[in-house]
Amino acid sequence: MMIRRSAAQRVLRTIKDGGATLSTMHALLVYLQSTPPDHTPVVAGLLLQLDLLVEPRKISMYREEAMDSLIQCLKNADFPRSQLLAAETIMCLPGKFSSSGRPLTRSSLLKLARVKERHRQSQDLSTTGRGDADHEMDEARAVSEWERKTAYALVSHEFGLVFEALSECLKTKNAELFTASLVCATWLVYMLSSSPTPACSAPPGSACCASSSSSSEGMHDITTYIKDVLKTLRDLKKSSGLAFEMLKLLSDGQESSVDMWNHKEINLVDCSSNGEVTSVVYFKSYIFSGHSDGTLKVWEGSENILRLVHESQEHAKAITSLAVRHSEDKIFSGSLDKTIKVWQFRDSLLQCVEVHDTKDPVQNLVVANAMACFVPQGAGVKLLTWNGNSKLLNPNKYVRSMALLHGKLFCGCSDSSVQVEIDLASGTLGVIQSGNKRILGKANPIYSLQVHEGLLYTGSTPVDGASVKVWNSSNYNLVGSIPSSMEARSLVVSADLIYLGSRNGVVEIWSREKLTRIGSLQAGGPSCRVQCMAADGDGDVLVVGTSDGRIQV
Repeated sequence: MMIRRSAAQRVLRTIKDGGATLSTMHALLVYLQSTPPDHTPVVAGLLLQLDLLVEPRKISMYREEAMDSLIQCLKNADFPRSQLLAAETIMCLPGKFSSSGRPLTRSSLLKLARVKERHRQSQDLSTTGRGDADHEMDEARAVSEWERKTAYALVSHEFGLVFEALSECLKTKNAELFTASLVCATWLVYMLSSSPTPACSAPPGSACCASSSSSSEGMHDITTYIKDVLKTLRDLKKSSGLAFEMLKLLSDGQESSVDMWNHKEINLVDCSSNGEVTSVVYFKSYIFSGHSDGTLKVWEGSENILRLVHESQEHAKAITSLAVRHSEDKIFSGSLDKTIKVWQFRDSLLQCVEVHDTKDPVQNLVVANAMACFVPQGAGVKLLTWNGNSKLLNPNKYVRSMALLHGKLFCGCSDSSVQVEIDLASGTLGVIQSGNKRILGKANPIYSLQVHEGLLYTGSTPVDGASVKVWNSSNYNLVGSIPSSMEARSLVVSADLIYLGSRNGVVEIWSREKLTRIGSLQAGGPSCRVQCMAADGDGDVLVVGTSDGRIQV
């Protein structure tokens, strides 16, 4: 059984109107200003609910004081009991309770995610089912309207400051506080994502039309906090069943949830004097860029400024690819001058520490612990050990793109085939996608290839209606595709998004979970090619290198 919203409303109105000579809300406000920390969250929560019995207003003294008190309690790490009570109070605000008074926010979210709570055969979310159908619909509307009201009040306060407070609580080692904060944050993010407007819209008839949460500045701040919450859920999804289900709920939300991915240009630098930008990578918060005149540059980005930290021109010809070995703190550059150089970057100084002669121009490069694999001028892939030995793999194919994962080398070829070297030592070969014949004399190569979280993404031309295909990197089954109409010349996959670079300067943005299009960016003019892209570790920043020598962040 579940306590009906209409009954809860009557209780609140009785409390609000119960004072014959003294305003109940005013009395609560006075008490709130002097109450002990352990009482503050409960008093603030009650005051907020009483205020929400009327339509939201632009300014409400009671609501502002209640919200300030709740957020202050959430942020006060010196009183963990008060933090937990504040989070539990927010969990109660959606107004869904079992017959025993237990808040059902967590259960409701899990039900929306189409799962049942583990180890609980509860019927808390069931309704009587015997009442009049119209009455049940009225009850459902009342529940939905109240939930929108409370979410709106929380999110619209100080540009979504509640998200910042909850994000801090998610760093706690207190399991109870962490769980309560996770549920609260997920509920608020879900309310934002399922709202028909960019922020939780005010209930119908509201006079509050110009709220802080609807302003561009407010939405930017809220978006930042939401990304923090989503990042926490992603980090925990493999070890926490609750985080996994909450993240699944948000991923299954309405398409308006992608509105949080607002891309804007942070900086643009012109490196056309060094020719084309041929490769970019992220390493320790720095951006490394390779150029067609053989120059390697290091950039530092802060406060919307892309500052050149160091540059070196030790390659005699174009740098074609860059690779990073994070475990060794080394950067590798492959060049048409038939060398692979190994670099170390310390104290803002870039130094070449090794040079390996490849005897062939390096068209593409991936590295492992004791070896490198590179695409030479002709067919096949060359395996080069750091002691100088080399071996030709896959000699019957012209390879355009590569990725190396757990000793497996995935190759995208010029004939549109995708192959994998299962064992580099023996040269055992597997086929993921067979090659196709040329259509009207035009080849359809696999231009780009990337492995991310057990999935292989391959970018090509949209011959069969999809320019990107997604494969399981273990059993090689096709698990999805992206129906983009452009050639995916370059491809980057982050935790939430997939970026596709084209030959006309356009970067398309797709949802990684849903494989649906979110938007696009213009990285250059129509005659400008997107040569390379890289995303930072958190997936918040995208770097694009173009054929006209520009780096766009």
